[in-house]
Amino acid sequence: MKTIEERQEAERARLRELTKYERPFWESGRIVAGMDEVGRGPLAGPVVTACVILPSVPLIEGINDSKKLTELKREKLYDAICDKAIAIGFGWIWQQKIDEINILEATKLAFIDAYKGLELECEDVFVDAVKNLAIPAKQYPLIHGDAICYSIAAASILAKVERDRFMVEAAERFPQYGFEKNKGYGTKQHIEALRKYGPCELHRRSFIRKFVD
Repeated sequence: MKTIEERQEAERARLRELTKYERPFWESGRIVAGMDEVGRGPLAGPVVTACVILPSVPLIEGINDSKKLTELKREKLYDAICDKAIAIGFGWIWQQKIDEINILEATKLAFIDAYKGLELECEDVFVDAVKNLAIPAKQYPLIHGDAICYSIAAASILAKVERDRFMVEAAERFPQYGFEKNKGYGTKQHIEALRKYGPCELHRRSFIRKFVD
């Protein structure tokens, strides 16, 4: 079993690796942001993006790909990121627009809105996989960026918590779909409810065609 000191050193080493993309920018005094999205796959609800600029110190212990964290850990890190961030922006694109222009284009719009939401000039942005966004910044797309880049990982946590909170609130309006558990994703229970009750206003019509008439 590792000692406290060994665990702390392991976390410092993990964060050194996770910040390898940011460090050259920090060392040259440049501002760099990270962006990520949540909600491309669900049958219901918005796609949500976050853009965040974090300082080089202090590094926030525990930041990681949001999918690797428990809900409780994400909530705690959300608060820590909001407390330490230099700037944060969010983008929300709703189901009607997703149906109108497709999920990829909707995600790009959400990224643009999140970048604009920074309200701070930022010329360099790490993005999780998506390329060629219409923003006035040099973009560095990273495949699986939320697992390998500190700023993108932080953005993934922000976006995930924001969207999950919305879907939990939506469950109060539409309790039959179990949104508080499935967050709009196509679980067996969700699909069964969709077939039984039909869609609600949050469902993406282009995503549910094979499940409802």
